[in-house]
Amino acid sequence: MSLSRTFSGRRVATAVVTAALLVPLAACGNEDTRKSTGGSTSGSTSASSAPKADLTVLAAASLTDVFKTAGAAYEKAHPGTKITFSFAGSQELVAQVAQGSPADALVTADTKSMAKVKADTGTPTVIARNRLVIATGEGNPHKVDELKDLADTKLKVVLAAPEVPAGKYSKQVLDAQKITVNPVSQEPNVRAVLSKVELGEADAGLVYRTDAAAAPDKVDAVEIPDAQNAIAAYPAAMLKESRNAEAAAAFVAWLSTPEAQKILQDAGFQKP
Repeated sequence: MSLSRTFSGRRVATAVVTAALLVPLAACGNEDTRKSTGGSTSGSTSASSAPKADLTVLAAASLTDVFKTAGAAYEKAHPGTKITFSFAGSQELVAQVAQGSPADALVTADTKSMAKVKADTGTPTVIARNRLVIATGEGNPHKVDELKDLADTKLKVVLAAPEVPAGKYSKQVLDAQKITVNPVSQEPNVRAVLSKVELGEADAGLVYRTDAAAAPDKVDAVEIPDAQNAIAAYPAAMLKESRNAEAAAAFVAWLSTPEAQKILQDAGFQKP
């Protein structure tokens, strides 16, 4: 993906379109909102009204499976629109936006990452939430039952890197319980953590509940009590430099509609 930024008169036109579009979107919420938008129809678009375009959406790695399903549903309902997803750690996606990578929308796994590029996005809307679990090998061969078990030096534990949202959440829950873990590796995104456990290269790791659910035949998920857990918020926003401003805004708005919310929640994500 090219990292060069293009400046042209299109920037001004895009800004005008963006401002007009974000008036109704603002009602859907912002990056800090905790109200559910699952029942909202204000962002709904029909096949006849949604602009046709080829969209590139930068999305957090933990959205890999569910967004493939959501993208297919959106394309079916909006003939003529094609969505290409680029999945990575939120910190990497933010770096791409800051460096001017051509894309149309951004969805991160935390509000802080989105806030770093607020000058480059429209008003973010939280579309889903998630929570951490302990992923272990199938059958939980090492009998990991709770967070404090991760401190066992005989256990090979892998975590997401500190700059990754999943890594920040992991540090938050471990620090709160005064648990010291010396990971055998720190990965660039949460899916890499899951892969290490799947392959048997790690005995356990902290991932999102939805990640563990995506590999039910390869890993077991050990629940973390609410009082010890962290809740991840997923804000979505269109990018101001998008060449398809209307279509990008339409897709971001669609993520808060009942159809999209059902797809997200069926995959294990929580309401916004």
